[in-house]
Parts: sequence; structure tokens; C-alpha cells
Amino acid sequence: MRYLDRLQPLALFVMRLALGAVMVGHGYHKVFGGLHHHVQLVTSLGLPGWTAYLSAFTEFLGGILVLIGLFTRFAAFAICIDLSVAIAKVHFHNGLMGNGGYEFPLALAALAFGLIFFGAGPIAFDHIRAPGGGGKLK
Repeated sequence: MRYLDRLQPLALFVMRLALGAVMVGHGYHKVFGGLHHHVQLVTSLGLPGWTAYLSAFTEFLGGILVLIGLFTRFAAFAICIDLSVAIAKVHFHNGLMGNGGYEFPLALAALAFGLIFFGAGPIAFDHIRAPGGGGKLK
């Protein structure tokens, strides 16, 4: 199945599109209109209020960076941390499946984790910015 290896750039592109679109969607309503509510939620979890701003902007701006494939590894790392905290503080007590479970943030964190190590691939601004590096598969 050597021919599938040639599709790896497309697979990374699809991973980025899926993760980026979901993160932008979740971050958008926090940054534009729901920031006060998000700060209240985060502080109710026992975390400092400033982490709510960090979380909201990580989701929104990190999602945009992942979508376009710019500073992908850094953005994916930040997203992976954000989702790990969300799983630990919000979703874990609901179990893996069901209402409020951690199955969805876990899947997103897994996508982010993969992008940390594989990079954006050649269909990305990272590849243009740093040819030969920035996510080139071997």
C-alpha cells in the first residue's frame, strides 16, 4: 500500500482543517461575546481568571493558525494543553461517553498531538515559510 504514503500530505491537511475549524468555532463565541461567562466558568473550577483568556485565545487564534498551517506545532501544543485541562477539569467526571463526556475533547487532543509531532505537512504556510522543515514528512 505504498500509494497511500503519497497521500500523507492530504491526511495532515484534513487533520488540520478538522481541528482548526472546531477550535475556531469553540473559541469564537468565547472571544466575541462570551468571555465574561468563560472567565466565570474557569474561576468556578478553581483556576485563575487569566487562564480563561489564555484558553479562549488559544482556541480561537490557535485554531486559525492550525487551519492555515502557520506555527502549527506551537499552536497544536497549546491546543493540546488547553484540551487536556478541559478534560481534567470539566469532562473527566462525566466519563468517556455520553453527555459532557470527554470523548470529543480527547479526539481533538489526539489530532493536536499528532500535529505536534508530524507538523503541518507540505500543504501549509509552515512549508512555505521554512522549506525542507516545518512539517515535512520523510
